[in-house]
Amino acid sequence: MEHVTEGSWESLPVPLHPQVLSVLRELGFPYMTPVQSATIPLFMKNKDVAAEAVTGSGKTLAFVIPIVEILLRREEKLKKSQVGAIIITPTRELAVQIEEVLSHFTKPFPQFSQILWIGGRNPGEDVARFKELGGNIIVATPGRLEDMFRRKAEGLDLASCVRSLEVLVLDEADRLLDMGFETSINTILEFPQRRTGLFSATQTQEVENLVRAGLRNPVRISVKEKGVAASSTQKTPSRLENHYMVCKADEKFNQLVHFLRNRKQEKHLVFFSTCACVEYYGKALETLVKGVKIMCIHGKMKYKRNKIFMEFRKLQSGILVCTDVMARGIDIPEVNWVLQYDPPSNASAFVHRCGRTARIGHGGSALVFLLPMEESYISFLAINQKCPLQEMKLQKNTADLLPKLKAMALGDRAVFEKGMKAFVSYVQAYAKHECNLIFRLKDLDFASLARGFALLRMPKMPELRGKLFPDFVPVDVNTDTIPFKDKIREKQRQKQLLEQQRKEKTENDGRRKFIKNKAWSKQKAKKEKKKKLTEKRKREEGSDMEDEDMEELLNDTRLLKKFKKGKITEEEFEKGLLTSGKRSTNKADLEISDLEDDC
Repeated sequence: MEHVTEGSWESLPVPLHPQVLSVLRELGFPYMTPVQSATIPLFMKNKDVAAEAVTGSGKTLAFVIPIVEILLRREEKLKKSQVGAIIITPTRELAVQIEEVLSHFTKPFPQFSQILWIGGRNPGEDVARFKELGGNIIVATPGRLEDMFRRKAEGLDLASCVRSLEVLVLDEADRLLDMGFETSINTILEFPQRRTGLFSATQTQEVENLVRAGLRNPVRISVKEKGVAASSTQKTPSRLENHYMVCKADEKFNQLVHFLRNRKQEKHLVFFSTCACVEYYGKALETLVKGVKIMCIHGKMKYKRNKIFMEFRKLQSGILVCTDVMARGIDIPEVNWVLQYDPPSNASAFVHRCGRTARIGHGGSALVFLLPMEESYISFLAINQKCPLQEMKLQKNTADLLPKLKAMALGDRAVFEKGMKAFVSYVQAYAKHECNLIFRLKDLDFASLARGFALLRMPKMPELRGKLFPDFVPVDVNTDTIPFKDKIREKQRQKQLLEQQRKEKTENDGRRKFIKNKAWSKQKAKKEKKKKLTEKRKREEGSDMEDEDMEELLNDTRLLKKFKKGKITEEEFEKGLLTSGKRSTNKADLEISDLEDDC
């Protein structure tokens, strides 16, 4: 390791507490990094800072040490329930990591209590722990912190507790804003009498707006590594070797497996674009890459993430299959390769992914797999992120493992379903790519992509509607008959199928049957027959009047209508009734009102 230093800790213009210096020696940090030497003195002198530095440059200590020093210098000691500092970070893994670093520095000072608030835990237990033990320093993810502000009914009045706030740190500030917590952060920024630090590897326009709105006379710090030209804005570590490989969609998985099989003694992070892809390809790699520990982690995992993260950190070698939840600020020791199976949705995420290796003076390598239509992404990264990449040629003598992956899907419905979900999620994520001039959905070879996912058939989804895929041959198997390998899941599936069949049968029995394709001539004959039967029934159910009586009544009705319209006089009307010759004696008393009723 080559030390990137800016002098010893003792050379700082503001002296550090002897116990803090002792902890730094124990942790093996005898020298400061550039971002630390630039930030710590300003932060300790009541300045708000907005620091931008390449990933892996030691930003965590740049705010942890000032927090401890500022609270130690406080005239009035903090009470158990008073909050002196809050550190907000976008992911629970990063929060766990920061809390672990912080604990080294608070251990010599029992007067300080610290608490970790992250998702995946019972919020009620967090409230109870704070009430019992307090939390002078809070490390939190924004969602859980926001939730804690709403727990007043449970006896936690956090708004009152933070009136003593001295320091607020927003780590990976641009990511916090991307996650939609701008309103919450602006509310927290309104707290009085506090120093604020914004730290990130990339400073976006949104972060700049936040700096203007929430920081008071901030000092902007932009730290570049030694040897990097002043005009350069390269955001990846200079010791990072960045590579790219161009291969077809149905060759990519074989290339990945071959690469990992040849480097089993090394530590790898493999990034995919979606949680479903992590689930599917993680399962595939567990089966096809033997003799190495393979773990999976993504944002939809609720309770296992922390355990997996901590376990992987301790491994000497292994493979962590993950999404961008592991792309920011995470410090995993001795990562040799960062492999990007899918390019990230934006250029800044590419920088953060690569930054999981070559940290604080160590060397490291990164490789991104690209489709032939995506090759112009290399030029885009060189211009947009000042991130040069060198080509890695396709590996030779790679085994075709896609038939084995298909066999896994045929033997276990869980694998089949995971493959279908992964394909759908990949296509949907591809359609939302920020760099859509390069990553264009309409140019994607869906047949090659489906072969690369080892699909048994094409899924039904809007993006594929109306398209034909002559280059994709589906497996001649009814996929509804593929069973789950897990007998309990298969039993549940069969039970659900029976219930669905019963429901459909009940609905069909209650529905009036209609033969849609019956010949038109028969339909017409049926209609005529029905009409005749209706007429016959009317005749049978009609009045007992004789035909001549009916005719007489009709004539009388016509006369009445003429009379009503003024076409004949009353005398002519009565005369017409008398001269019709069809009225019997008992009908002579027929009144006009009676005829009106018949009309």
